Amino acid sequence: MSPTISHKDNSRQRRPGNFSHSLDMKSGPLPPGGWDDSHQELVGGEGDREAFLRDTGTGDFSKPPRSCRAELSSILLLLFLYVLQGIPLGLAGSIPLILQSKNVSYTDQAFFSFVFWPFSLKLLWAPLVDAVYFRNFGRRKSWLVPTQYILGLFMIYLSTQVDRLLGNTDGRTPDVVALTVTFFLFEFLAATQDIAVDGWALTMLSRENVGYASTCNSVGQTAGYFLGNVLFLALESADFCNKYLRFQPQPRGIVTLSDFLFFWGTVFLITTTLVALLKKENKEVSVGKEETQGITDTYKLLFAIIKMPAVLTFCLLILTAKIGFSAADAVTGLKLVEEGVPKEHLALLAVPMVPLQIILPLIISKYTAGPQPLNIFLFSLSHKLKCYHSSIYVKEKIHIYSFIYTYIYTHRIYLGTVTLYSMYVSIMAFNAKVSDPLIGGTYMTLLNTVSNLGGNWPSTVALWLVDPLTVKECVGASNQNCRTPDAVELCKKLGGSCVTALDGYYVESIICVFIGFGWWFFLGPKLKKLQDEGPSSWKCKRSN
Repeated sequence: MSPTISHKDNSRQRRPGNFSHSLDMKSGPLPPGGWDDSHQELVGGEGDREAFLRDTGTGDFSKPPRSCRAELSSILLLLFLYVLQGIPLGLAGSIPLILQSKNVSYTDQAFFSFVFWPFSLKLLWAPLVDAVYFRNFGRRKSWLVPTQYILGLFMIYLSTQVDRLLGNTDGRTPDVVALTVTFFLFEFLAATQDIAVDGWALTMLSRENVGYASTCNSVGQTAGYFLGNVLFLALESADFCNKYLRFQPQPRGIVTLSDFLFFWGTVFLITTTLVALLKKENKEVSVGKEETQGITDTYKLLFAIIKMPAVLTFCLLILTAKIGFSAADAVTGLKLVEEGVPKEHLALLAVPMVPLQIILPLIISKYTAGPQPLNIFLFSLSHKLKCYHSSIYVKEKIHIYSFIYTYIYTHRIYLGTVTLYSMYVSIMAFNAKVSDPLIGGTYMTLLNTVSNLGGNWPSTVALWLVDPLTVKECVGASNQNCRTPDAVELCKKLGGSCVTALDGYYVESIICVFIGFGWWFFLGPKLKKLQDEGPSSWKCKRSN
């Protein structure tokens, strides 16, 4: 069994013939959601054809639409795969809170935030996932199964090293560089799994039910993130376990990070084996809906997608849409930990909202499944900015309990849950709506990774700017400052202490909110107008 990458003279693999449909009873009907290539139009020279989203309203002789119940097993499998995907995300999301409790700088936090960038950079290797595979094993399983096996083994190995990296064994400061590299590789594997699952969703589900893929993504990742973040931080906390789960106090929590990693590594290995043995890919649909290209051609096609005016405009708008609340999203939780709020308490604030986070995508999916899903995105964005505007307190000293009150009721419940998930599901629905299944993994991954990058790069910049924008004064020692770590140590040696005169968090929060309102007023209408673009604006031009 060899990989399907048997390159010919022009470094591309052999493409299957056109999957055309006629009224000849021998040919049979198109598979559910199949594509009709019998009416391709020439767009240029000989051999240049255009793969387009079929208009389901005209001339469709395919099978009757399949109901959601008929594909329930596939939907549940997708949901489970996205839950597994959320575990690494949740674990990586818990590390900044652990680091903040160990008094690392915001510059170090900004460096660690690169851990979350693989989901924004997976576009770089998505064509490989689309083009290289074992035909007999399955196009998506060729990547999904080995990636999840490596993830499981990596988690088991990391369980033996993570305490040393966090400085728990020898009392040293955390090795932020080593932690960043380690968890970056961790998230790289999770991002590769996401590419395979996103592409498989387009062929696992019929065209009528493919919209449920975004719901599975949102609900599954939410549940997985909850398990890897909220549940872990609660069970890892000795205070929480002693107060709520034990009759006699113990010096440590029920689980440690190493225990948690070992457990889920084992789960990954077992469940991946079951998927490899029991789930078969629909090869008929794969041939009809996804034509396989060589690596070189796929990268060329990727650049062709990016250069399309509609796609390029969408990317530029999404890359800048989340600047307005980047400071609050990235820094607020760390500020609370810095002020003394236990990290497990902060995580537990999300517990009452988890049912809403799971149910909300199901509720709004009937609105995002329509022709204008981005209306939900713009509506939610405006309300999110208004809530941030009402919750910013520009004061040098603010009582922490007042700040927590505002954070809980404004940021976490209303803004953090309703608006955030509404924006997420609407973008996912729009991406699924316009993606071309002929190159499903690459096209949808392009749009999804740009959406992720639009949230990651502002968060990294916001974390990095906190320290430079913060003004500290040395009180108790004359002619001293606190501009550098060495100056801080000198101030303390001379009997002084560094006091924050101006917190950079509040400075950049105000700046970000002004930028956010400017984006909503001037660029929001341009994003909304993209929904009026016809199917031809999203067609992928390919060469035979």
